[in-house]
Amino acid sequence: MKPKIAISVGDINGVGIEIALKSHDEISKICNPLYFINSNLLNRAAKLLNIDIPKDFNIYECGVDFEIKPGKVSKKSGKFSFISFENALNFTAKGDADALVTLPINKESWKRAKIPYKGHTDALGKYFNRDAIMMLGCDELYVALFSDHVPLKAVSKKIKFKALKRFLLDFYASTKFEKVGVLGFNPHASDNGTIGGKEEIEIKMAIEATNASLKKEIFTGPLVPDAAFTPNALKSTNRLIALYHDVGLAPLKALYFDRSINVSLNLPIIRTSVDHGTAFDIAYQLKADTQSYIQSIKFALNSVKI
Repeated sequence: MKPKIAISVGDINGVGIEIALKSHDEISKICNPLYFINSNLLNRAAKLLNIDIPKDFNIYECGVDFEIKPGKVSKKSGKFSFISFENALNFTAKGDADALVTLPINKESWKRAKIPYKGHTDALGKYFNRDAIMMLGCDELYVALFSDHVPLKAVSKKIKFKALKRFLLDFYASTKFEKVGVLGFNPHASDNGTIGGKEEIEIKMAIEATNASLKKEIFTGPLVPDAAFTPNALKSTNRLIALYHDVGLAPLKALYFDRSINVSLNLPIIRTSVDHGTAFDIAYQLKADTQSYIQSIKFALNSVKI
């Protein structure tokens, strides 16, 4: 029996439903996808896209019908995308699906709908009362984020020995990666305290304490961030932890945007996602790339133990 994957369709005004419809024939060969959308919205979206709905496109009825506004931030679409996600999450958490795959939401739409979370990872952490870890990438390069959707001005205060050690231990427990580089926070990883440096002291202490706890040298660093993504550096260390969102994701997406995926670690369920947003600028134009979505499905399936 093929694994069942619960799929939340994301913001209906974006590219999520296009990606799901275009990819269905391919992914249904390797899993049983269940899409969390109601039939009225699905029919509206398919009509706008001029795509036939596959006969085996199985849905879990949720949410209400409303007018789709391609490429627009909307309270209604924000609320629906959360309902789709919440129902798919509940379904997976109960064991009715083997994994959860999410298509992109719009954070501004969630805010307009008064959804009290910054995004999927934040909501997942609160749901399971766990410190969910956001990791993005592909086989060639994975980057995990110590601070994900946190304003830059607040990141420095978060870089503390105990919190970082706990993060590193949780990351290792979730991935079992054997060689992981931890990026510095300041330019040149502070040049031994020449450029700032208090953050690097905390990072180094956390790395040493974590390796001691694990009784093996898993983590190295702090690495110079602007050198860690060069071809030679990645030959030796292509599993990295960034202390700040853009330091890790800007180079990752420059190198592997088409194939990269988003994985939530340190949770009791398997959850993957595309690594891109709602792409409102090309919504309902049949231009959306499906590679990240298909890779996220395959990663989830490889993680399923059945």
